[in-house]
Amino acid sequence: MRLTITSKLFMAIFATCMLALLTMHWGVRISFERGFIDYIKHSNEQRISMLGDALEEQYHQHGSWAFLRNNDQVIYRIMRSFERSNDSNQSLPPKGWRTQFWVVDDQYNRLVGHGGPIPQETTRHPIRYNDQIVGWVMATPPEKLTRNADINFDRQQRQTSWMIVALSTLLAAAVTWLMSRGLLAPVKRLVAGTHRLAAGDFSTRVAVSSQDELGRLAQDFNHLAVSLEKNEQMRRAFMADISHELRTPLAVLRGELEALQDGVRQPTPASLVSLQAEVSTLTKLVDDLHQLSLSDLGALAYRKSQVDCVHLLEIAVAAFRERFHAKQLTIITQLPQQATLFGDPDRLNQLFNNLLENSLRYTDAGGKLEIGLEHLPGSIRIYWQDSAPGVSDVQLARIFERFYRTEGSRNRASGGSGLGLAICQNIVEAHGGKIQAGHSPFGGVRVTVDFPNTGE
Repeated sequence: MRLTITSKLFMAIFATCMLALLTMHWGVRISFERGFIDYIKHSNEQRISMLGDALEEQYHQHGSWAFLRNNDQVIYRIMRSFERSNDSNQSLPPKGWRTQFWVVDDQYNRLVGHGGPIPQETTRHPIRYNDQIVGWVMATPPEKLTRNADINFDRQQRQTSWMIVALSTLLAAAVTWLMSRGLLAPVKRLVAGTHRLAAGDFSTRVAVSSQDELGRLAQDFNHLAVSLEKNEQMRRAFMADISHELRTPLAVLRGELEALQDGVRQPTPASLVSLQAEVSTLTKLVDDLHQLSLSDLGALAYRKSQVDCVHLLEIAVAAFRERFHAKQLTIITQLPQQATLFGDPDRLNQLFNNLLENSLRYTDAGGKLEIGLEHLPGSIRIYWQDSAPGVSDVQLARIFERFYRTEGSRNRASGGSGLGLAICQNIVEAHGGKIQAGHSPFGGVRVTVDFPNTGE
């Protein structure tokens, strides 16, 4: 049978609790037994000493042991006097003898005590008269419990101790089970969520119930699910956009070719130009898709070196100036003499051309485009800001998405594939920079590119 992680955690915590409980019980039992025997030993020593002092006083009065021979009542009276005095004198030992005792003379002849031989190892107290030892009070050392009351007390304590161990075991098992289930509840939610996520349910989310490592893991799981859901939506939208983009020129080509085949149209230069335009549109779309896929995979070749981006900007502007003039658009540049950064001149030229092409297509005739470069602490900022038409804040947030086009004049009629800005974003990020869009002071769109200034 395969153990679950809940069972393993329960067994680990419960075993630790039991080990601690049994160790504590063993230590308490040893401490109690040793302490109890020491207590009895000290009590008997006190009684032997008191009995010896009392017998020494009696010996002084009688001058011999004649008063004690064959007269056990004397010992009993002395011991009863100890019991009566015990309530008023807190220094006296507790009531009751725990061991056997004997009273012997100086020749070790038994005067009072149990029958049988006297053990060699005994606790002794001398009885003196005129600085001479005239007798001894002896008792067996309490190495183990012999009195019924003490044995019963020890048995009762042992039973109570084991009862406490049993109750503590049940309590530890219950608490450990609840604890293991509570600790692993977030893990079980994550496991169930992972199974649903692996099955394709990207809307799966797990509840975050704590701020510890498991809570952060649940948050990361939710972020992963959001990313996968977003990527799935983008994939579906991407496929729909590609099919839509390909359908239009292919439909036109099919219609033109069928018209030529049916003799409806003649293969004139004008019809061939129309076919060539649709083929060019398809070629441009396929090239953009290829460039985008390469940049997404990081397969675009980057040969970076120290380049003057001002010089690259001037070359790109010069190449587009005639096309801007034909559309009655003005290009204004605010460039310093030089700005060096570490990058690939070919990819940077592609970036600048895409941004110029974007402004050329989506700016109304009679407008203008301003291109500037600023030196900031640790970075170089290049900006493009054109004139109307502008876009909304919602559209700005999606302007770098693939195949996304804004409404109004910045639409599909302008001839773009909707991939240019996405390619620009990949090129900028490959250079460690950041690209963002905002509202232009001229009524259009302002695109800002920040490159790390590693050229100085």
